[in-house]
Amino acid sequence: MHALIRTARMTGLLYLGLAVTGALGFLLIRPRLFAAGDPGATLAHLVDHESLARAGVALELLIVVTKALTVAWFYRLFRTAHPLAASGIAAFGLVNAVVVLSSAALLATAVQVALAPIGDAAAVVQVLYLVSGNLWGVGAVFFGLWLIPMGLCVLRSGWMPRPLGWILIGGGIGYLLSAFVGYLVPDAQGIVDALTVPATVGEFWMIGYLLIRGVRRHALDQAPSGAPTAAPAARRR
Repeated sequence: MHALIRTARMTGLLYLGLAVTGALGFLLIRPRLFAAGDPGATLAHLVDHESLARAGVALELLIVVTKALTVAWFYRLFRTAHPLAASGIAAFGLVNAVVVLSSAALLATAVQVALAPIGDAAAVVQVLYLVSGNLWGVGAVFFGLWLIPMGLCVLRSGWMPRPLGWILIGGGIGYLLSAFVGYLVPDAQGIVDALTVPATVGEFWMIGYLLIRGVRRHALDQAPSGAPTAAPAARRR
């Protein structure tokens, strides 16, 4: 297998791991533990479902690990096609990973407080979950930002369909805007959700393309068989 294909497929596999851990941790486990507006219920959930709460912390740590590895492999994949944009993927993605790491620390603290109460444990636990959720909310800024250089790399390299590149850029801008709309217009959740749709489409398209196709054939024709990436001359015009 060509080195470029191996790099692309490993990137896709890591990206898929990021998507799965994110869905399980933030979309599945968190809602089962956090009761908005009811601190007592949140505390009871953590005490009654300690294993689930700890699994939630572990999944957020896995999100950090898969995010860090994904950005590293995206940089490896695109570094010769567009060095600046590849660096942007790495930088913005790592900031997002640090945001999730902070959220994991808050969730771990919430579990500790629930099991060994300090003061008003219900209020403390609720605040910790609220801060964790808002870290994810403000972290949408960098989640959107990392998709924009990813789209630029797709367009510059020509290794993948150009519509994918534009969808990633549009999705990144939409996700970036969703963070501001979510806080400026808190009742406009429908608009926030709509703004994130292009990003979701672009991400799953990218994951599927990396895993199934890797890169287009012309990129392999112009890349040395032992090189991890092709030169900028591989751009499709």
